[in-house]
Amino acid sequence: MDHFTSDGLELAFLDAGERDAPSVMLLHGFASSTRVNWVDTGWVKTLTDAGYRAVAFDHRGHGQSAKPTDEAAYTPQNMAGDAVALLDHLDIRDTIVFGYSMGARVAAFGALAASERFARVVFGGLGFGLVEGVGDWDPIAAALRAPSLEDVKDPRGRMFRAFADRTNSDKEALAACISTSRKELTEAEVGRITQPVLIGVGTTDDIAGSPHRLAALMPNARVLAIEDRDHMQSVGDRRFKAEVLRFLSEDA
Repeated sequence: MDHFTSDGLELAFLDAGERDAPSVMLLHGFASSTRVNWVDTGWVKTLTDAGYRAVAFDHRGHGQSAKPTDEAAYTPQNMAGDAVALLDHLDIRDTIVFGYSMGARVAAFGALAASERFARVVFGGLGFGLVEGVGDWDPIAAALRAPSLEDVKDPRGRMFRAFADRTNSDKEALAACISTSRKELTEAEVGRITQPVLIGVGTTDDIAGSPHRLAALMPNARVLAIEDRDHMQSVGDRRFKAEVLRFLSEDA
């Protein structure tokens, strides 16, 4: 992966496919990375094989990017600013943005703050939780700061701690990230996202919140209910890939 600088931080990015092809910016989820969220699941290959330019980066605190431990560094506004900085670095005027889970929240903030840069939006793994929150995340921060997985009793905390251990993540940086990156948008703010939007959420996802309630707030949004998939399983689902490609082709 190459690197660019945003807000004084060195961030790692991937740029795959033909440079003159329409671009899709991929924003990964919490405790994940470009490799885990987008390469290992086959998304980069799916997009480039379909004729798109896949652009992705490791969020601050994740993967091969800088890992500040100051909670103030991880607001969704700051993280959306990183996405715009990468577009500037690559001289991409506008792009389709596809965010999963935390990445979907960052995509929403970006779609509002720089609507001229994000022509179409895909939200994966995030529904009405964008507005009402996605539950109590304090146990997750505590789990990340615990001495070991064996010390974590909270079920959701154990899930994310195990994932962070498996991806060899900086757990102190992730704990700082989860403290501030989960800022919500109001219903009125979501209603100002006027770009075409696709929302893909698994039918057994107990984190995302209702995709239908979220879609109802926007003038040009639709839902893909990914049958029998939870929050972790949905991202690589072949039905999700097929629907995203259909959605992207409508841009022509």
